[in-house]
Amino acid sequence: MKLLEYQAKQRFAAAGIAVPPGRLARTPEEAADAARELGRIAVKAQVPIGGRGKAGGIAVVDTPEEAQREAARILAMDIRGYPVRSVWCETGLSIDSELYLGITLDRDRRRLAIIFSAAGGMEIEQVAEEAPERIAKLWPDPFAGPHPFEIRQLAFAGFEHAPELRSRVPKLVTSLVALTKRLYEVATSLDAVTCEINPLVLTQDGDLVAADGKLEIDENADSRHQDVAEELARDATGESGLSGDDPFEVEARKRGLTYVHLDGDIGCIGNGAGLTMNTLDLIKQHGGEPADFLDIGGGANAERVRNALEMVLLDPKVRGVFINIFGGITRGDEVARGIIAARDQLHISKPLVVRMTGTMEEEGRRLLEAAGIVPAKTATEAAATIVALTRHRTS
Repeated sequence: MKLLEYQAKQRFAAAGIAVPPGRLARTPEEAADAARELGRIAVKAQVPIGGRGKAGGIAVVDTPEEAQREAARILAMDIRGYPVRSVWCETGLSIDSELYLGITLDRDRRRLAIIFSAAGGMEIEQVAEEAPERIAKLWPDPFAGPHPFEIRQLAFAGFEHAPELRSRVPKLVTSLVALTKRLYEVATSLDAVTCEINPLVLTQDGDLVAADGKLEIDENADSRHQDVAEELARDATGESGLSGDDPFEVEARKRGLTYVHLDGDIGCIGNGAGLTMNTLDLIKQHGGEPADFLDIGGGANAERVRNALEMVLLDPKVRGVFINIFGGITRGDEVARGIIAARDQLHISKPLVVRMTGTMEEEGRRLLEAAGIVPAKTATEAAATIVALTRHRTS
């Protein structure tokens, strides 16, 4: 679950982390009102991805008229597939320096990593590539959390290659201890896989302020954060006029499906993550573009298959579907019944190509053939067939 910037900052502020005063605006007129109240502001597109500034989704304005004009422009944008439905209007900062502070899940070490750098304002991956010595990391004990002395060591290491801040480091380190502990509390309380402040602005008055916020919650912890999930679902379905997570992925979570929305036009359903990834690769290999990744799991029954097929076809860009099933726990006849039921109940006219092998595969194939659906003998054949069938379709 990816929160929007303003939602992340609400959590930061509640934890005692300083953020600039701001207002959410859904219309150009609301942005103008925010400028009248706050003065000079930054108008920032609210989409759950980075790169907004490079895409033109952030503007600094001095007057309500400028705020209204820039908000109208930004609200008409589509940034990497996400329409902008709201803008965050926040007070501009007097920036002395930009730092980076983030917490992310390190899967190799199976614990959270705290990352600090004096080279803020840049993508941390770019800093790691161009100047890795400017990044300091800490892997605190997951039960004890970060101790103050560990955070001090982290901060001093991060400031080591920032000579312009040398005289201010002792005071900054003290401030960072409290701030880092608060950010760590946000991350752990929300089961975050990413909790990031970039840039963490050092103002000309010597304060540390979160000028941006990124917060992504582990989807496996949805059951512990129903309030957040419901908030994002409301946003994505338009009840509040905002846009958080991808609406198709929100719907898939409601259905209990493992689904990732992609940009292509061929729906993909498999059982098992590895097989489903291979399905996507085969489609690409034959010149097609996958519309999704949907794994129905190892023990899928007819109802789950029907549910998955319905989910894939909610995307209007989908022109056909490749279903790739290996029957281990999953029985071929159960899968076939689900496909046939979905086709008949949903009145599917788009091409369906099925590759089925394993447990009860012959029974499954007989059911499909009797229903007028001819299964492919191999996954390669199925991929070539679905690409050919969808390539010239106009709808």
